[in-house]
Amino acid sequence: MGKTLLTLGHGYCAKALCNLLHPKGWRVLGTYRTAESAASLTALGVEPVRWATEDVASAIGDASHILVSAGPDAVGDPSLRLAQDALVARAAHLEWLGYLSTTGVYGDHGGAWVDETTPLTPGTRRGLWRKSAEQAWQSIPTLPLHIFRLAGIYGPGRGPFSKVQTGNARRIIKPGQVFSRIHVDDIARVLAASIKQPDSGAIYNVCDDDPAPPQDVLSHAAHLLEVPEPPAIDFETADMTPMARSFYAENKRVSNARMKAAFGPLTYPSYREGLHALLNAK
Repeated sequence: MGKTLLTLGHGYCAKALCNLLHPKGWRVLGTYRTAESAASLTALGVEPVRWATEDVASAIGDASHILVSAGPDAVGDPSLRLAQDALVARAAHLEWLGYLSTTGVYGDHGGAWVDETTPLTPGTRRGLWRKSAEQAWQSIPTLPLHIFRLAGIYGPGRGPFSKVQTGNARRIIKPGQVFSRIHVDDIARVLAASIKQPDSGAIYNVCDDDPAPPQDVLSHAAHLLEVPEPPAIDFETADMTPMARSFYAENKRVSNARMKAAFGPLTYPSYREGLHALLNAK
């Protein structure tokens, strides 16, 4: 019997995963909220499922695997609000459920390394929401839950090149600041490998090998484009939105050792390989 994946929130990562599963004969169902989104899903070969309790509950009943990428809010996890009863009833019959979380659950560690055993001490509102959502999913008995804590995602359509080319990029300098990141294709490959080799209850940091200062990434993008480096701006005096500034409040290096031990090396072990591939694909 063929496998059926239901994506609760069919976003950037879900699309990349489906690019790997569709050629293998998978049936994919994806949720939508607008008619435009439904049409987009259909064009991708994904069966649209209306974001409504009865429709999602029916799709959960059909699914052998579920990917949860819809993020939480102040009220809690939207997928659980919508269809927790159906998920609880189906839990023991699912082969795999993946929850896409974030490395933001670790909070600030002053640039020190963190891994999956590090206590969760988020310092932002978004990080607190994610921690609560992880705990809510973990509380469902018999659910074959796999948590993937994603670093900053980049890939096709999500990279620094357009800002560098238009002159809108700025290198924000905050001494000692680093960020972890991950190419969307590596996320998809990790998810597909986990589906093939499930380990219920497992938690993985999904990030590359090289936590790096954000200004280094922009400098490398400019080098690849053979254009001048974006201007350097001191963090303390930079004109930034509160959202953008909040990202700099947390500084850590995220270990991916567990992920690589389970699923092997990355296709793009650092932003250098990832940006080079993106530029060549244009």
